[in-house]
Amino acid sequence: MPTQFENALTAMLQDAARQAGLVVLSAEAGTDFNQHPTAKFRLGLTLDAAPERTLGLELSENFDFQKPDLLPEMTSHLREAARRLRNPRPDAYVTQAGLPIRFSDFGWPFHRSTSGADTYIVHGTLHLEDGQASPLHAKISASMTVTFAEIVATPEQPYAETFIYNAIRKTLDQGQLELLKSGNRQPVPVTTRYYSRWQKKFFFTDTTDESRMDFLLLKIYWLSGVLGGNQPVWIADPRDAQYLNTTSEELARMAADLSRQSLLSLADDTAAATPLLLGRAEQYKEKMLEALAATKPEFNEEMRQGHTNM
Repeated sequence: MPTQFENALTAMLQDAARQAGLVVLSAEAGTDFNQHPTAKFRLGLTLDAAPERTLGLELSENFDFQKPDLLPEMTSHLREAARRLRNPRPDAYVTQAGLPIRFSDFGWPFHRSTSGADTYIVHGTLHLEDGQASPLHAKISASMTVTFAEIVATPEQPYAETFIYNAIRKTLDQGQLELLKSGNRQPVPVTTRYYSRWQKKFFFTDTTDESRMDFLLLKIYWLSGVLGGNQPVWIADPRDAQYLNTTSEELARMAADLSRQSLLSLADDTAAATPLLLGRAEQYKEKMLEALAATKPEFNEEMRQGHTNM
């Protein structure tokens, strides 16, 4: 393994990655927002994995996930990541509103707010991924309250990435993020309204069978048909299931219904776009433009000028 960095965490992660079907391609020392040491890893399915088919993972240098309350979630995160890496574009997602997007440059783990607010912050970037090299993006400052932080096992990437990405998607759906060619960080608050302590689960979006099917068609159109060269995409991603307040099993069932309508080409747990689905290109491009238009709300003018205190 090419590496410039070796410590106890490296050995732990190599073992966990191997059990998930991944290999650690590189490991190096890094620093977090407050210049505390971190360990930065690059993982892939094979040693010769192309850069776009790899996973970045950044953890606090002394983080120990080999504990009964932490190990299961780390194991689940890596296994899901390994499955996602088989997608033609593992970093791409869609929103219910119809936007194809990509996440990048998140600086894990969370850090305490420097503005005096009693919150934890993580910074990253959201990009419009429309297959046309769009320059539109949003710099993100996602925050969770101290109360919400008590729900999270630890403020490290594997334990928070899914709900942060879904909170960003939800905020986009609400028209509360603006995609720009340049701009300052925009806030994404993550509060206890997204979590049921009684059911011990996250809630982001109320959906019906019809809206979930619409989402699946959007997902396969963009991630397979437009961005993926019509290669198959994992249909029942638990990250999408959480976003839609459903289960992976329900997504698989709906995909089977859509396959019978000749809208998806289904193979095991993956789906590719059919000619019938690709024929909806104008409809989905129009939906994307409408969703973009909805991301230009009446923002607080101080925030628009960059005074976010984030």
